Amino acid sequence: MYYANVSQQLPHASRVIEVTGNGKVMATPNYVQIQIEVQTRGKNVQEAQQENAIIMNRVIQSLSAFHIPRENIQTAFYTISPVYDYEDGKQIFKDYEVTNAITVKVTDTSQIGEIIDTAVENGANRISSIQFNIDNVDAYYQQALSLALQNAQMKAKTIAETMHLPLQPQPIGIVEELEKAAPVLYRSMAMVDSKISTPIEQGQIAINATVRVKFQY
Repeated sequence: MYYANVSQQLPHASRVIEVTGNGKVMATPNYVQIQIEVQTRGKNVQEAQQENAIIMNRVIQSLSAFHIPRENIQTAFYTISPVYDYEDGKQIFKDYEVTNAITVKVTDTSQIGEIIDTAVENGANRISSIQFNIDNVDAYYQQALSLALQNAQMKAKTIAETMHLPLQPQPIGIVEELEKAAPVLYRSMAMVDSKISTPIEQGQIAINATVRVKFQY
């Protein structure tokens, strides 16, 4: 009996290189959000409220000198809280604290220091945050994403050339690592009286993108 010599070729298992690509774009902020607070205290809650309202209205009126639209001024929170002292383990009522906080969007970032000084001069006693940001963050993110993909391709190419692997140029899988939260510069401060103009440096914002890419070889 004669048997033909048949060679069978088994399919090769898929071989994959997976790399992580990173991209970063630096951008100059084009607006800032400032949180301005007025805190007042009093034994009588109505008196503390009234004093707070008078001061906050004065602060808001003072901002009109900077031509800030009223829609760019928004109440962030308003709280009334009793304040206690503790003596010999006992809770003793001291007074009421009223806090009114507003957020102010400023598009002319060169005015930030002067706006803070003006708010303080008119009764604000806390600047709880300064957040720099950009309106068109998506455009910068797309640039960062493109750089991340190029970075992934370079990494895969380097690995393949070093290991003498026949890398396929087209990726077989791309996963975007979602880090969509816009990065901001953040500062927090309690204000004190000063004759020196408050220095605020806006710096730059880093917009980052990350991808995981698979290549076959």
